[in-house]
Amino acid sequence: MVRWAHRLGLDRNTGAVAGAVFLMALGEELWKRFVPKYLESLGAPLAAIGGYGSMRDLLDGLAQYPGGWVADRYGRRSGLVLFVSVACAGYALLAAASSWGLALAGLVLVMGWSSMASPTLFAVIGDALPSERRMLGFSVQSILRRLPIVVAPFVGGLLIASHGIREGVQLGLLVSIGLALVTVALVSRLRLALPGPAEPAGIAGVWRSLPHSLRRLLLSDILVRTCEGLVDVFLVLYVLDVVGIRAPEYGLLVGVQMGTAILGYLPSVLLADRIGRRPLVTATFGAFALFPIAVVSAESFVGLVGAFVIGGLREIGEPARKALIVDLAVPGLMARSVGLYYLLRSLSIAPAATLGGILWQVRPSLPFLLAGGIGLIGALLFATAAGRQDRHTKPAAGDGRTG
Repeated sequence: MVRWAHRLGLDRNTGAVAGAVFLMALGEELWKRFVPKYLESLGAPLAAIGGYGSMRDLLDGLAQYPGGWVADRYGRRSGLVLFVSVACAGYALLAAASSWGLALAGLVLVMGWSSMASPTLFAVIGDALPSERRMLGFSVQSILRRLPIVVAPFVGGLLIASHGIREGVQLGLLVSIGLALVTVALVSRLRLALPGPAEPAGIAGVWRSLPHSLRRLLLSDILVRTCEGLVDVFLVLYVLDVVGIRAPEYGLLVGVQMGTAILGYLPSVLLADRIGRRPLVTATFGAFALFPIAVVSAESFVGLVGAFVIGGLREIGEPARKALIVDLAVPGLMARSVGLYYLLRSLSIAPAATLGGILWQVRPSLPFLLAGGIGLIGALLFATAAGRQDRHTKPAAGDGRTG
């Protein structure tokens, strides 16, 4: 067992973080996919639901850099305990909300885990594992984050079908609170010293430390995530209201998507040894572009199954992308570099959901079609930039190949 854990990049620290990722996802995925319908049940207008998507992307970005600063300044363990505690308070407020405004306030606190903790999770992998094993570490973490998604949305859909949207989501939130308390105990086991004193650099200094290859990755990532942001909060509305699928069936579709993603993670690590990380990132970006087009092309549950398989393929190069970010970051600035990357990405895509809401009112398929076009541009930009780099440079450890 110990040998298998070592092969998968799991020790006391990475194992504790992997367990935390699993537990938090298990609770959140019971209700997370149904938040737009929950807001609708609390009286939120369509503009507010679109605004929620933009607010989520904006706050996701704003929370990333402070989260990285806390992790670099006070340590990985203290940061994670703080972030899980803040998220737990958000679950409680969201469950008790009597209006959509209070629900949005609760969702802001939920960002304590989903956003502020992200740079810390990256940094633990970067601190604990050598470059050639980081993609494996991110793959295992991604699998454990997504395993609950195979089942939990379906269970959440059943709760909603039997208790109604409001009470069903509230029951899921109560489970999240219990699992968050277990997570606090788990991350308290972390024993990971910082790699060195935190370098005294502000945001401008962290930006100057980012190499050009990482900035090019960020640009393509912004375009691809704009593609996702245009339709993300409207996906459940399109599937339930336009195609006519029921909530439990939507949960099954999410399970299909996550099952596809999980099956692709570990093979992608082996494939990266042969072709490098960048082609896998390009394939991921291409799947992001194809997913919204496939959704609006589907007219039945069977067609949506095919679309959600494509949605699962969006994850095949995610561990490679994350490993590239960590490898290219300055060690003393690692958590803040990850935080700045996601800060800039999220701020850039924040208007996408609001624009998607405007286009939805013209025609529900319109934001999906625009998303596909923007995603294709992002994929092509990264593919051409990676091709130029491959012609002029040899793959460096961590920047092109895993071995």
